Amino acid sequence: MAFDTRLLGGVGVLAAVVETGNFVRAAESLGLTPSGISRAVARLETRLGVRLLDRTPRAVSLTDEGRRFHAQVAPLLAELENAASEAGQSAQAVRGRLKVNVDPWFARLVLAPRLSDFLAEHPKLSLELAIRDTLGDLIAEGLDVAVRFGEPEPSSLIARKLMETRILTCAAPSYLARHGRPRHPRDLERHECLLFRDPATGHPFAWEFHRAGRIVKVNVTGRLW
Repeated sequence: MAFDTRLLGGVGVLAAVVETGNFVRAAESLGLTPSGISRAVARLETRLGVRLLDRTPRAVSLTDEGRRFHAQVAPLLAELENAASEAGQSAQAVRGRLKVNVDPWFARLVLAPRLSDFLAEHPKLSLELAIRDTLGDLIAEGLDVAVRFGEPEPSSLIARKLMETRILTCAAPSYLARHGRPRHPRDLERHECLLFRDPATGHPFAWEFHRAGRIVKVNVTGRLW
């Protein structure tokens, strides 16, 4: 049988009448008129086929059928109230499981030092990390979010920029002692560089140098990928 939502409303009105003792105070607590309270109770009685309240000019009281019905539904109303309260609290407290896809470099250098404080701040949260070079299929794998470097590839996923960071070019002092210090980015084309493979293309990431709005691209080479 399809659930009649009016039944729940009528039960709530009946509970308010029982708790306050009359239609007037019940109307004040629910923001209705006394006549509206009376009609709601009458509709509930018609729906159930029994009389729930004895009405006098001064007060109302439960009939025998009304007491039995109220005793049965009162715990259910309390459970509904608890469920609504918990739902409201869950909107403020972080809980459940969070499954995140992260780049290995980000996981080690940025995320790892902060994990302890993050989990301590959210004691009801469990965290599952998928640390790998590739993004994969977030939806098929049940991943909630991914944190990656660089421009996202075209897709239906929602992407937001979290931060900007610089990439610095470094060299070991022993290497510079043997091969000399580059004076210009293009000098790197004559040096042996470390190459980082782009998981999306399989090719090394391009090297770019930015200064005063100008971008200098350098075709670097190296034996170590």
